[in-house]
Amino acid sequence: MWRRIWVALAEVQQEAGLVTAEQVADLRARADAIDLERALQIESEIHHDLMAEVRTYAEQCPVGGGIIHLGATSMDIEDNADALRLRESLNHVIAQVEALFPVLRALIDQHAETVCMAFTHLQPAEPTTVGYRIAVTAQDLLEDHAALVRLRASVRGKGLRGAVGTSASYGELLVGTGMTPAAMSARVMAKLDLTPFVIVTQTAPRRQEWDILNGLAGVAMTLYKLAFDLRLLQSPVFGEWAEPFGKSQVGSSAMPFKRNPINAENIDSLARYVATLPRVAWDNAAHNLLERTLDDSANRRLVLPEAFLAVDEILIKAARILKGLRIDAHSIARNLERYGVFAATERVLMAASRAGGDRQVLHEVIREHSLQAWDVIRTGGANPLIESLSAEARIGLPAGQIRALLDASAYIGDAPERAREIAEMLG
Repeated sequence: MWRRIWVALAEVQQEAGLVTAEQVADLRARADAIDLERALQIESEIHHDLMAEVRTYAEQCPVGGGIIHLGATSMDIEDNADALRLRESLNHVIAQVEALFPVLRALIDQHAETVCMAFTHLQPAEPTTVGYRIAVTAQDLLEDHAALVRLRASVRGKGLRGAVGTSASYGELLVGTGMTPAAMSARVMAKLDLTPFVIVTQTAPRRQEWDILNGLAGVAMTLYKLAFDLRLLQSPVFGEWAEPFGKSQVGSSAMPFKRNPINAENIDSLARYVATLPRVAWDNAAHNLLERTLDDSANRRLVLPEAFLAVDEILIKAARILKGLRIDAHSIARNLERYGVFAATERVLMAASRAGGDRQVLHEVIREHSLQAWDVIRTGGANPLIESLSAEARIGLPAGQIRALLDASAYIGDAPERAREIAEMLG
């Protein structure tokens, strides 16, 4: 990629009459003849990675070697190359996110009306649907996708601006050629299909990398929650969801019965790491003192590729989970039967109040019966709440009506419709 930029620079300098067509042709002909072994040998002696590659390239180009990097500073090459890499990497991640959309849509459509218990504070709350719960992830992922697309469109390079961004070296070089430094930079960047920042120093603004890592951290955050929710729902206490588990898969070296959610745990482990990286990029931007310091260089070689590699793996694991997601209808029904009736008491309260009952008295009556029912459940008994409330005269409703109102499966509001609305947005 560096050589691609050097060739583009030489081509424009040929237009300005600074170098010959033969020199440019020599560089172009040997642009793909990468010799890492030689470059590393030179770097071990001079301790400068880019100049080691300049010399390696020059050794291979007997005609054009002398004009490589003419007028440029290292970051004219490296920051533009990094911008190209960031853009290509964003393309890859965006495509992976988009590949999840049809999988999520199919799950939402299939389970938009699959009623299950919702939990707030990790306590039974009211019913929701499996499709609605999955739509939470889908909605967040749509936001992540929009952010990544926006970031992809806004990636910019340094341009060819010299040691402190003023283009002074190019101004000297181009005297009498009829080409301005701005025109030279614009032509090189057009060849790279890359827009430059207006203002740069020795480097492109490091804020761009902070923005991009925040975008990646957003994807990691969305899939972290999905994976953590799955880990909870796969536990035997819930037993409602499970990630795919191979026929010969081993869950534990000591406990043969284990079926651990290893893919979900892997996602959460990597996502925690990705979440820390925007802070490193923040420091790189905030501490890029005056026209530049070099204390960002070493960590960027780790942080930028590893952020994309980690998110790449998170997306691979998420696709594996979603494509093989197991929904246990029996456990869902069991939990709904066990806890849903408590949520449905709100329907009884409203109906009895509309029928002329005192809302405060009714609330206390229902609360007393609910607490008694909880005591029975805690000791392993079946939930007695439907029977006890149906026989409670103070509610003032027929027993049959009370039983119908306590059917929690009908207490899901417009969850199916809104889940399907998100499904439509997935394309």
